[in-house]
Amino acid sequence: MSFMRAKREKIKESQLVGFKYFQMLSGLLERLRDAGCQRDRAHNRTLHMDQYVSLLLLYMFNPICTSLRALQQASELNKVQRILGSARASLGSLSEAARVFDSERLQEIILELSGQLPNVSRIPGLDASHGILTAVDGTLIEAMANMAWATWRSDRNGIKVHTQFEILKGVPVAMEVTDANGNEKRVLGLHLQPHRIYVLDRGYAKYGLFQEILNVQSSLVCRICDNAVWQEIQDHPVSEKARRAGVVLDKTVLLGGNSTPTLRTPLRLIAVQCTPNIKLNHTVRGGPAQGELLWIATDRFDLDAETIATIYQRRWTIEIFFRFFKHVLGCRHLLSQNPNGIELQVYAAMIACMLISLWTGKKPTLRTYEMICWYFSGMASEEELLAHIARLQKQE
Repeated sequence: MSFMRAKREKIKESQLVGFKYFQMLSGLLERLRDAGCQRDRAHNRTLHMDQYVSLLLLYMFNPICTSLRALQQASELNKVQRILGSARASLGSLSEAARVFDSERLQEIILELSGQLPNVSRIPGLDASHGILTAVDGTLIEAMANMAWATWRSDRNGIKVHTQFEILKGVPVAMEVTDANGNEKRVLGLHLQPHRIYVLDRGYAKYGLFQEILNVQSSLVCRICDNAVWQEIQDHPVSEKARRAGVVLDKTVLLGGNSTPTLRTPLRLIAVQCTPNIKLNHTVRGGPAQGELLWIATDRFDLDAETIATIYQRRWTIEIFFRFFKHVLGCRHLLSQNPNGIELQVYAAMIACMLISLWTGKKPTLRTYEMICWYFSGMASEEELLAHIARLQKQE
């Protein structure tokens, strides 16, 4: 007996609303219109980069669009063609777009949007003059078996998305895609910027990287291994306020010893007690067991010890973002197997996060994203969406 596959339901125009928000993007994306046209000597290209990026954002914001084929179906709708100014896109055109349109062209848009974003949270004792608070980490996404360039293990393929995340804005500002074995420390070293405070977990605790960060006039707040070797230079008193935040030790040290290279620059070493009060992540994922103290190295002698402890605590927001990025924005499912195409999807997800923050004045959350999705799929009215945003803006 043979079983026929259930036919997929076609997307209807009534299921796609909220296009005035996409029209607001046209000015931002129109600079992409000529991208990839150098190869189009016959001048018959029907799918341009600005239209392709708009389709990717449609995928991000509309739960009805769950695959590349769904985007192809959406491109057949008169409403989509009218708003995006595009013709029907074939699966072949969408696949080709992932190779033809240079993902780097989205970087300038991301930079422009980033400059418009306000801080949506704050840390007592820290202001803009201290530097841009930037958490750094990487996340793995399993890839198709035939993506040979993304070999991870003998039986699995995958990519790693190396991310720089501005903690106080609540959005990613830089992402780099490599194969799953891409070295996180090396990737960060290649993309360091001045006037930032890089917040790092112990996987980045390499003294050479620390020196590179200092050399570009940035700072670091990094957890180091419990068995790290250091030479004490000076002991600092711990205030009562810092003790209430869990700080038990504050010293100036030289990191390194006889068997490890010594970092030439003296750093500040703070030990923070592992208590639920500061809500730090203690999950062990194949690494060394967690001790009773977190050892945090920093070059910031001008900040209170409790501020340093809070800064490291906020590093966990990048892990929350990774869940949002993969499970909510749908980036667990790769629309392309091409590295450039994957970067296009990743950068579109960054733009989606920034747009949510700009529309709402708050960092992207699951509840707000759900409301936007309900609106774009026609289940919530614009009045309900605006009421939700108004409630968010009243919350402090």
